Amino acid sequence: MPHAQIGPIAVHFPAKIETADVWQAEHPEWHVPELMEKTGIQRRYIAAPDETACDLAYKACQKLFSEHNIDPASIDYLMLCTQSPDYPLPTTACLLQDRIGMRTSSGALDFNLGCSGFVYGLGLAEGLIASGQCKRILLVTAETYTKYVDQDDRALRPIFSDAAAATLIESSPTPCLIGFEFGTDGKGADTLIVSDGGARMAQHAIQPKRRKRWNSRLYMDGQSLMDFTVVAIPELIRNILSKSQLSLQDIHQLLMHQATRKMLEMLQQALQVDGNRLPIRLADRGNTVSSTLPILIEDLRSEGVIRAGQNHMLIGFGVGWSWAGCVWKT
Repeated sequence: MPHAQIGPIAVHFPAKIETADVWQAEHPEWHVPELMEKTGIQRRYIAAPDETACDLAYKACQKLFSEHNIDPASIDYLMLCTQSPDYPLPTTACLLQDRIGMRTSSGALDFNLGCSGFVYGLGLAEGLIASGQCKRILLVTAETYTKYVDQDDRALRPIFSDAAAATLIESSPTPCLIGFEFGTDGKGADTLIVSDGGARMAQHAIQPKRRKRWNSRLYMDGQSLMDFTVVAIPELIRNILSKSQLSLQDIHQLLMHQATRKMLEMLQQALQVDGNRLPIRLADRGNTVSSTLPILIEDLRSEGVIRAGQNHMLIGFGVGWSWAGCVWKT
């Protein structure tokens, strides 16, 4: 039976870069060094006003095709994870399929999952390939969260960044992605939410339990998200290891969604691992939501840290609440 394997990855960031110096200049009252200490972020990328998730995704795909000599016509299925689609309908994946020149006999869908989306996409890809429906899948993650964030928002502006990543998922004769575990708890929906723009009328929309302090369309209750994460993720890891018949010592690295430095350091402490086993790579790109994991993988591959014959664990968590993980046998 065929299985899914993570192939080459290409990453694209928008041209505009915003550094901590800009935040401090615009808001002298902000304690920017303290903010950077908590978030671990020194700069972020910002999509232009007329630049969308589809635009970023298109450029990531073009880079993937060019650098790795991939024919778009060879791809059977396109999956696009985004929470900032170009339109409520049609799906952005359909727009992207046409722009990148995939054949019309291919599948294309959007799925809205944010921080856990890359791992969920891998799970879907494994099912499509193992069942014989597809041989080659293009998994694209693309977000323009900065469009939801007000410039005066001290909590969110120093965190979120825009980016896209295109990952080719290929068929392998041996299992490469094993031990998939998923989690969902919709009671946490109000802790990270954009409550306008959908079909739910404003007077009936979910209301955050804590006071909304800024005018951003995006609301985040950071403390509740951290409380959820430090409980759910260690349990998730134990379940993945049990299902995979592995121990934590068998895992070369725990590759986590890059949320904030404070959250990742709390997970390091909870799991009793150091930065070599649970890397933190936020400083020069920020939290790119669904793209943090493929960006991290591409970074570590380019540095020679990820090599053949290793076991890595991939973990996504956040908005929803939603979480997921698996073991990646390289």
